[in-house]
Amino acid sequence: MELLKSDFFYELPEELIAQTPVEPRNSSRMMCVDRFTGGITHDHFYNLCNYLKEGDLLVMNDSRVIPARLYGEKADNRTFIEFLLLEQRAEKVWEIICRPGKKAKVGTKFVFGDGRLNAEVVEVKEDGNRIVKFECEGNFFTALEDVGQMPLPPYIKQKLEDSERYQTVYSRELGSAAAPTAGLHFTKDMLEDIKSRGINTAFVTLHVGLGTFRPVKEENVLKHKMHSEHFVLPEITANLVNQTKKSGGRVIAVGTTACRTLEGVFQQCGEIRPHEGYTDIFIYPSYEFKCIDGLITNFHLPESTLIMLVSAFMGYENTMNAYRTAVAEKYRFFSFGDCMCIL
Repeated sequence: MELLKSDFFYELPEELIAQTPVEPRNSSRMMCVDRFTGGITHDHFYNLCNYLKEGDLLVMNDSRVIPARLYGEKADNRTFIEFLLLEQRAEKVWEIICRPGKKAKVGTKFVFGDGRLNAEVVEVKEDGNRIVKFECEGNFFTALEDVGQMPLPPYIKQKLEDSERYQTVYSRELGSAAAPTAGLHFTKDMLEDIKSRGINTAFVTLHVGLGTFRPVKEENVLKHKMHSEHFVLPEITANLVNQTKKSGGRVIAVGTTACRTLEGVFQQCGEIRPHEGYTDIFIYPSYEFKCIDGLITNFHLPESTLIMLVSAFMGYENTMNAYRTAVAEKYRFFSFGDCMCIL
C-alpha cells in the first residue's frame, strides 16, 4: 500500500500553536493514549508517575541547544550575513546554513560580535550548505554564548524571555540546533520523585539538526530522504535498557530523538549495545519496533516525519483520532506545547 504525505494532514487552528512555555514546566497537559486500543485519558504531566511502574526505564536525550543563530557582516564591506549552525565537523569547523548565500563564496570572511568570533567559508556543499572555519579567543562555545542567539523554530513568533526554557533541566552535551522538546516538561524535583519510586532514568545524546523541521516534499512518503544526526548511546544506558527488557520492565523513550537513537542502534547493530555514529532511520507505519515499549512526545506538525513515527508506534487510526481529539480539546501544539504519553 502506498503511503502518502497527505494521509498525515490534520487541520490545526493557528491559535493552538504554543508561543510560550507554561509555568511550572510540569503543569502542561498530557494526553495518555493506549497504543493498542486507542483509548484516551486527559491528565497533566505532573501525574506522569501514575502511568509508570517500578522497574520501568525512561530514556532521555541530554543534548543541549547551542545559540546557533549568528548575525554578522562580511569582513571587507560590512554586508549583512546570517549563519545558522547545523553540525560540528571538527574543532571550530561547522556545517551551516547562511543567507544571503550568494555572499558566502569559498574564501569569504565574516565577523560576528565586533570580532568576538570570525569565520571563513572553506567549502560550498551541493545542497547549498557551507563548511565554515571559526576563529576566536579562548573557548568557541563561550564565544558563541556571547554573540549567538537561540534558534527557536519558525512557528514561534514571540521572543523567549529566558533561554533556559528552551533547554531540558538535564541537558549537558552541547550540539543541538533545536531542543528535544518532549523533555521540556520535566522538573528536577519530578525526576527525583521518579527515581524514588523505583523508576529508572538513562541518557542518550542525539544532536538535533534543523532537518527535524524539514518538510516532507514528496507525496510518496517512501521517496523522502531522511536527515542524518549524530548520536551516542553510552554503555551505562545500553546496560540499563537490556536489564529492563530482561526483567520485564518497559523502555519508554522521552521524545522522538531518544526513540530514533535506540531504534537506530538496533537497526545498525542488531542489538542494544554501546554505540556512536549517525542515524538517518526513518520510522513510518509498518515499521516494527525492536526496543521501545512507550513514548512520551509532543504534538507534531501535520505531514511531518515525526507524526509518521508516532503513527508507526500506536497505529495510524489511533494517531489521527488522538490529534483530532487534541484539536477539539484545545491542547497546545509543538515545541512549547502539551504532550502525549503513549503506552
